[in-house]
Amino acid sequence: MRVAVFGRNFDKGFREYVKIFFEILQKNNIEITVYDKFYEFLKKEIDLYSDKIQIFSKHLEIKNKVDLLFSIGGDGTILDAITFVRDSNIPIVGINTGKLGFLASIAKDEIESALNSIFKKDYTVEQRTLLKVESTSGLFEEFPYSLNEVAVQKVDSGMITVHVYIDGEFLNSYWADGLLVSTPTGSTAYSLSVGGPIIIPQSGNFIISPISPHNLTVRPIVLPDTSKLQLKLEGRALNYIASLDHRSLMIKNTEEITISKAEFKIQLIKLTNTSFYKTLRNKLMWGVDKRN
Repeated sequence: MRVAVFGRNFDKGFREYVKIFFEILQKNNIEITVYDKFYEFLKKEIDLYSDKIQIFSKHLEIKNKVDLLFSIGGDGTILDAITFVRDSNIPIVGINTGKLGFLASIAKDEIESALNSIFKKDYTVEQRTLLKVESTSGLFEEFPYSLNEVAVQKVDSGMITVHVYIDGEFLNSYWADGLLVSTPTGSTAYSLSVGGPIIIPQSGNFIISPISPHNLTVRPIVLPDTSKLQLKLEGRALNYIASLDHRSLMIKNTEEITISKAEFKIQLIKLTNTSFYKTLRNKLMWGVDKRN
């Protein structure tokens, strides 16, 4: 088996678990390639060094060369990891060193059992839909895709007006601090914090959620993911912010953005002892009696 390892810096309390992670891989004769910046961090933190470990820095260096990618960090690390995986169909395994972890679901004390399950192929692969962005100025040209959401937001204290069309038909003009278009995966991210609904990952939907709308009767709306959305911006400010997951840039108020379902999907490995419903209960603490 050949694996890639991508990650971010982690706290010292996680150091021993990462050492165990690499020891198990090497004990099982797994071929390892590590993201170069993460490798430099690991050399300092856990004295990781081996002439058998390879290094990668670009997505083409792992495409068709590894069987899966381990992401060590939080959900944000997985969002970074997809920019390396792209359309290669390399499954991603999320090991959580962060806090909430809807995508990076393997806790530090589950690393050994999770690896054993993966070596035995005791898992399933979930396909997650991405959003694709097209625009008049070629926004995010290198990788115009997002796993969670696309956001357009104001820069200053004024509002932004976003005119939304669905398959060419006018839906609404949103007067708000901004607007989110989310996937089911992103329904438990930014969209959830602005009052959007939780959507099951394989439901085949998009969510439009306004951010602090001026008109309080405007609510989030769920659409089939076969829809093509067009956003036209208007407002007093000359520039606004556009974000694909965690990647942001400034855009002009004349920008027109088209959002549709991407032509490929991201593959996430799900262990047999986990489920989306179990994750919801655990991460959102449903049913926990806080009176004790």
